[in-house]
Amino acid sequence: MRRSNLPAELNRFVGRAAEEAALTALLETSRLVTVVGVGGVGKTRLALRAAAGAQKRYGEGVRLAELAPLRDPDLVAYALVEALGLTDHTPKPPREVLLEHLAERRMLLVVDGFEHLVESCAPLVRELLAHAPGLTVLAVGRRPLRVAGEAVFPLAPMDEADAVALLTERAAEAGAPVVAAHAAATLVPGTGTVLAPDPGAAAVRELCRRLDGIPLALELAASRLRLLSVEQMLHRLDDRFRLLTDGERGALPRHQTLRTAIGWSHELCTPEERLLWARLSVFAGPFDLEAVEYVCGGRELPPERILDHLGGLLAQSIVSREDTSAGPAYRLLDTVAAYGAEWLAALGDTERMRRRHRDWYMGLATWCELEWFSSRQPQVAARTDAALPNLRAALDLCLEFPEDAHLAQHLAGTLWFAWVGCGRLSEGRHWLERALTLESGHEEARLKALWVLGYVAVLQGDGTAAVAALHECGERARSSRNALAEAYATHRMGCLALLSDDLPRAEALIERALASYREFGELNSNVLMGQVELAMARAFRGDLEGAVAICREVREVCEERGELWTRAYALYVLAYSAWTREAFAEARELLTECVSINHTFRDLVGLVLAIELLALVTVSEGDPAEAAVLQGAVVPVWDTVGIRLFGSQAFDGPRALCEQLAAEALGAEAFDHAVREGRRLPLDAVVERALARRRDPALDGPSDPTAPRPFRTGRSAGVPGTRKPAGSPTGKGGEAAG
Repeated sequence: MRRSNLPAELNRFVGRAAEEAALTALLETSRLVTVVGVGGVGKTRLALRAAAGAQKRYGEGVRLAELAPLRDPDLVAYALVEALGLTDHTPKPPREVLLEHLAERRMLLVVDGFEHLVESCAPLVRELLAHAPGLTVLAVGRRPLRVAGEAVFPLAPMDEADAVALLTERAAEAGAPVVAAHAAATLVPGTGTVLAPDPGAAAVRELCRRLDGIPLALELAASRLRLLSVEQMLHRLDDRFRLLTDGERGALPRHQTLRTAIGWSHELCTPEERLLWARLSVFAGPFDLEAVEYVCGGRELPPERILDHLGGLLAQSIVSREDTSAGPAYRLLDTVAAYGAEWLAALGDTERMRRRHRDWYMGLATWCELEWFSSRQPQVAARTDAALPNLRAALDLCLEFPEDAHLAQHLAGTLWFAWVGCGRLSEGRHWLERALTLESGHEEARLKALWVLGYVAVLQGDGTAAVAALHECGERARSSRNALAEAYATHRMGCLALLSDDLPRAEALIERALASYREFGELNSNVLMGQVELAMARAFRGDLEGAVAICREVREVCEERGELWTRAYALYVLAYSAWTREAFAEARELLTECVSINHTFRDLVGLVLAIELLALVTVSEGDPAEAAVLQGAVVPVWDTVGIRLFGSQAFDGPRALCEQLAAEALGAEAFDHAVREGRRLPLDAVVERALARRRDPALDGPSDPTAPRPFRTGRSAGVPGTRKPAGSPTGKGGEAAG
């Protein structure tokens, strides 16, 4: 895990030196600090600045959780899990996952934009602080959390000097004419020369005062200095203040100021820009140009003109641009989005725009599911990750109206690749179970959600939930004569049997499902994974040669299609075959690719399997100490997956043999020391260590002639607990090629 996920600063941080120092000092003495203030006062920017400066004090680094895009209070804990970079496959509640992960870590957690979720956020923060003595929380919102021990840091607007500095610097960045910054006569140090006061400086300072030193208001004003003079701005502000004061006598003065600045910027936009601003308010989190063109386009806003209008809002600092894992994206600040939402509501267009937003993201999910089985798989994973806040908003809307229950089931099922392939099993189960509590009347959507829920539960090691979902899916599929959905249910029952060591049943069920897939012409990552699972069942029953033949075929299809996720599991089987032939360099090469792919997709099950087999290869190469370190390193990862290999003795074979060989070579004390060393390594360091140890083919076979040789002391391929005859790689007298 990276030490920090804080965003890079896009422009220079101006002013606030005293506030930054005070906040930094407060973080040294308080475990919960909440920065509070009006919208636009710069709370988030200051908090991130202080957090970045304090990183060195926290051994586990600094993590940022952005809660503003969330609407569902139940997702707060999931958002924190995501922010911490955790991937947890177990059925444990995310709150429990957080408690276990943070218990012995020294970390700073920044929680931004919690005010609308305070009822669920405050108890969670209280519990985390109580159970994790090394945790410090820096919260950012418009009101305190009101948790015991909380140190509230009220952030006032900028003083005049800082406000002038911010306005002048941002105006220069926007390409505006030079803005005078000095309102009084100035002595030039060391020269005795006195500079006369700039006649325009007083107006600049007056503008900063009129905007109450609120950074967002100042930045909005700076973006307009290319078009208007300072004096013209002051005149417009006079008009806006009068209107606002007359209309909202109860509003707080600084809230009035910010709304004035935003409303004044709104007034200066073209009609098309105002309409786009209002429609953009339906997005949660970052959004890309394609989404804007579909969701916001129409007769009044032709899609081909959207880019121009978006560029206009970007130039005025209404919209900000950021780089995401999926490429450039745009975002509205929360305060600006709230203003736009009010205008959208006034237009009576909120529900229609929310539905257009939902339709776009349902379409995106469908496209991603199809493209998952292609060379664009990594891009699909990145795009899904960037779109997750908006996908959540789409799911929320589907669940809001009973008549849309089938859309919720369809969307939650379509996102199976995000839940299973990209390490979000727990959140996926949350949405699937919520969707399935509703009766949609659309059998196909329900069947898909059921088999995906069964698949998720299988991988979480929750056999009871898996059987319930898959049994219902199978029964309903037979009743509705949906043979393809029945095949998916049968396939996942076979997967459950495989992980439960019921190998004959696993082989029979998966073969039956694969036959149905062939009959329907179904070919995708799920089908290929079924072939790999069949190969594993055969390998565990002693037919390594047959398993290798299947995985060769799978690898060829993956290479043709550019599919990586299933390819990694096929490589795992082929690497095991190479190990049985003592082709250790070949096995290592296959496993390093396997580790890299699984880490990219955050697939922890595949990752720990590959690292454990890599440890076996490492001890076979004559390095038992490194093998023991790798074995220790995966122990904490298994804790996030669930029961080690789901209790499967078959899958546990490589680990058990590696432990035996390494302990014999090192001795119990040295082995335990190496395992403890591995357990202390963060996951990213483990992956980096595994990928760095590529061996030359000349090193094939044990480098130390006295090192343990697996074929004469090891277990039979796929049949844990039995001896392999010397010189018989498959245990059957035949040869297996990877």
